[in-house]
Amino acid sequence: MGKGANRGEGATECEAPMPTFSWEEIQKHNLPTDKWLVVDRKVYNITKWSRRHPGGHRVIGHYAGEDATYGKKKLKYLPYNHQHEYFFLVGPPLLIPLYFQYQIIMSMIVHKHWVDLAWAISYYARFFVTYIPFYGVLGAILFLNFIRFLESHWFVWVTQMNHIVMDIDREPYRDWFSTQLAATCNVEQSFFNDWFSGHLNFQIEHHLFPTMPRHNFHKVAPLVRSLCAKHGIPYQEKPLLRALQDIIRSLKKSGELWLDAYLHK
Repeated sequence: MGKGANRGEGATECEAPMPTFSWEEIQKHNLPTDKWLVVDRKVYNITKWSRRHPGGHRVIGHYAGEDATYGKKKLKYLPYNHQHEYFFLVGPPLLIPLYFQYQIIMSMIVHKHWVDLAWAISYYARFFVTYIPFYGVLGAILFLNFIRFLESHWFVWVTQMNHIVMDIDREPYRDWFSTQLAATCNVEQSFFNDWFSGHLNFQIEHHLFPTMPRHNFHKVAPLVRSLCAKHGIPYQEKPLLRALQDIIRSLKKSGELWLDAYLHK
């Protein structure tokens, strides 16, 4: 049915004729350790590459043993080139009140986490019993989602200011310690920064000692800093305001790269 392209994920022999596979044979390669997919009638072995897929191995692995050509086609329901300009007006407002609430509960049911489900139900029950007398049903629902909205923004900004701004490529030969120092950075210590970030402003130490109580990170930070100085490893630390600004710069850079790649592919 389809011609083989990169069957062994190595260099291809241009002179050799491309092998041909039937759909029956292709459909057998839909395992976590053996993934083939078809794009434009060409067969690709993505077993190893799927681990590097930007969207995650589960997304690309979903098409293992199938024809993934349709994924390249554009749906015509909306002007595709302009969707990014107005989706943020529709998507995020629906995520918290609808999708996240539903997804959390359904995940507990599917994975049979009955204790967690019981605690979640008791939380919602206690919340509405407490606030409905003050705000009514609609007001309590709006208040719940407003709290979740603030909480989600705090969590994303606090965690991503140490990660998303780091400029790191795939480096298979870098040692573990150096990788942690290259993949994250710290935010300067202060009473407010410690409180605001829950001590996650010491993100380097958090990566190196993930089981250490967070309020002890400031004690081990000088030791890590001296070890880095001894071996010439950069120890990156920045003010809180600059860390937050770097998130905007990083997202802007990523968006420009994506837009350039999309428009000129």
